[in-house]
Amino acid sequence: MPRSARLDIPGLLQHVIVRGIEQRDIFFDDEDRSRFMERFSTLLVKTDTHCFAWSLMSNHLHLLLMPTTIPLSYFMRRLLTGYAVVFNHKYSRSGHLFQNRYKSIVCEEEPYLLELVWYIHLNPLRVGLVSELAALDHYPWSGHAVLMGNCRLEGHSATAVLAHYGKSVSRARQHYRQFLADGIPAGRSEKFSGGGLKRSQQEDSDGVESFDERILGSGEFVDSLRQEETLRHRIEVPICLPELVNRVSEKLQIDPEAVRRPSKTRHLAEARGIVCYLAVRHLGYRGTEVGKELRLGPTGVSIGVRRGEKLIANFQDIVSWVMADR
Repeated sequence: MPRSARLDIPGLLQHVIVRGIEQRDIFFDDEDRSRFMERFSTLLVKTDTHCFAWSLMSNHLHLLLMPTTIPLSYFMRRLLTGYAVVFNHKYSRSGHLFQNRYKSIVCEEEPYLLELVWYIHLNPLRVGLVSELAALDHYPWSGHAVLMGNCRLEGHSATAVLAHYGKSVSRARQHYRQFLADGIPAGRSEKFSGGGLKRSQQEDSDGVESFDERILGSGEFVDSLRQEETLRHRIEVPICLPELVNRVSEKLQIDPEAVRRPSKTRHLAEARGIVCYLAVRHLGYRGTEVGKELRLGPTGVSIGVRRGEKLIANFQDIVSWVMADR
């Protein structure tokens, strides 16, 4: 069954979960975590993306984000690709570091923002990385310590979160911490750790409430997003297809017009494969759009994506170079 397209619309609260490929660790030491957070903080500020909560585990991480001007996919691509390149170089490895598709769940802000902050920030305590809440207060790899004033992360919207708990910072921190403490006995919440909340089929006057596995929210919220998704068939991506072809061609020192012409020449077929892979898997283009740009049929595009996926492990520098701002 094909995977549902993400609801990648700026202004929506998104719970993002990123896992290492085959459940492998993505952080081996504090230097790795520090490098990741430096890149994360820089992107938050540069893209004006709001961050309300975050936590780093050994083989996965949680982020609670609200992009304001750019799609989430662009933010995550810049974050994960850049980190993977540095990580692979440091540990002399190649290939994918993360699962191919990070998980993002659109969340209705009013009923779920504070619950999600609670859930995400308690993760290190829940999995045993720290032994008690007092230790979590100073744990540098969770946003909880930022809200408590014991760590600093530029770009973390700490003031916006604390404003829900009190008018003064000291009182807000006291109430926020008590909120977390009260929630510790509740343990793991399946609605946040699963693949999105499937509504409980509660009956109302109009029958069964709408639900969508990509959305955590009321039926009314689901319906409003479906309408917006229909109006916005696809978010504008930062790189148009002609520009993508030009960038890959420039990096590989190939004539872009040759890449656009069908050919069995190996280096041209590899270039088209990389274009197909980046366009479909990273930028969200449909196969028909890619085929029109490269003069390929549906089968040709599918073959190209598979070829590009195999090649990309040896061309990680191309990924970061092609996707970079110009």
